[in-house]
Amino acid sequence: MDAALLITAFATLFVIIDPIGLTPLFVALTQGMTPKQRRAVAARACIIGIAVLLLFGLFGEAVIGFVGITLPAFRIAGGILLFLTALDMLFERRQSRREDQAEGAQNDTAVDDDPSVFPIAIPLIAGPGAIASMILLTGDQDWFGFMAVSAVMIAVVGLAFVLFLLAGPIERALGKTGVTIVSRLFGMLLAALSVQFVMDGLKAFGIGV
Repeated sequence: MDAALLITAFATLFVIIDPIGLTPLFVALTQGMTPKQRRAVAARACIIGIAVLLLFGLFGEAVIGFVGITLPAFRIAGGILLFLTALDMLFERRQSRREDQAEGAQNDTAVDDDPSVFPIAIPLIAGPGAIASMILLTGDQDWFGFMAVSAVMIAVVGLAFVLFLLAGPIERALGKTGVTIVSRLFGMLLAALSVQFVMDGLKAFGIGV
């Protein structure tokens, strides 16, 4: 087994998925949830993220090429959807919806505003960058190389899951005011990230500088 491949795969996926950077985002996106709901969201998001990345690692560009979608188009679409989520975070619309749901529902496992699939799994964990990285890292590998890269990817997402489980203590340490500040701050960062996704997609199409 090529150690250089494992090191390259870990460094690439760790930087792009960024488990440490995702943790405060997870805190902001799951603000107001119970620990049980947060664990469920974290598990779903990580499982879905792993499944999506494995799918693209196996089939690569054939998956998106089958329906005529290019990676730049995927990046633009993800950026637009992420921008809408950033607006919700900036204006606290997500938290207001959760408070209304908490008043009208007794079942703490029923959360209509579930961020596990979007935006946590896609595009924060399995975003265009991570998808493109899986395609590039597994493109010229044999079956053992693919398994090695996949194992590294699962380890990185697993680290994100562990950090997600610490969201409760992090939220308590920050307090309500701190969580609000973090939510607004990362709402701005998400908005900027979404714009960057769109700009990178347009640049790939030859539009802009």
